Order: sequence, then structure tokens, then C-alpha cells
Amino acid sequence: MSDLFRSEHDGALGNEAEGFLLWHATVTEAERRARDFTLAMDWLTTSQRADIEQRYTAESLRRAREDIERIAARCISLRAEYESRYQMLRRRCVAWALAITVGITAVREVLTLL
Repeated sequence: MSDLFRSEHDGALGNEAEGFLLWHATVTEAERRARDFTLAMDWLTTSQRADIEQRYTAESLRRAREDIERIAARCISLRAEYESRYQMLRRRCVAWALAITVGITAVREVLTLL
């Protein structure tokens, strides 16, 4: 039981670490793109460049967060859909197995009576 808990806990920890690293990479990429964006604007002062880079980065991260939230919501809805479908198929499979078992038992009983 503790091994099961530990593997679930480690999996959650792994997911959190992966999420942190992915978000950190997203932040780094947004900052790089902001620098590239302002690089061609050589007329900007240092404070103007920093302000534009900060706003560009904030907007990029806002859009990235919205994308991630939309993807997460879609994953949740797909999971619910697949779980529902799985339950339906499982019930159908159990019903067929039961029907076949009852049918075979009935045929065996009829044949033993003859």
C-alpha cells in the first residue's frame, strides 16, 4: 500500500516539477522574444526598451497561461468523455459475459436432462 502511495506521490511531484520547468522555459522564451522585438528599435531609451520588453513579456505570458488553461479544460472534458465511454463498454462486456454464461449453463442443463 505504501508503494502505491509513494508512486502516486512521486508522479504528482514529477508532474509539478515538469510543469515548473515548462513554465520557466516559457518565461525565458517570452523574455528572449521581447529582447528580439526591441532590438531593432535603436531609437528607444533604456527605460523605454525595458518597459516595452516588460509589457511584451507580460502579454506573452498572459496568452500562454490562457492557452494552458484552455488545454487543461479540454483534457478534463476528454477524460470525462473517455471514462463515460469506458464505463458503458465495461457494462456491455459484463452483460454479454453474463448472458453467455447463463446461456451455456442452460444448454448444459438441458443436455444433462436428455
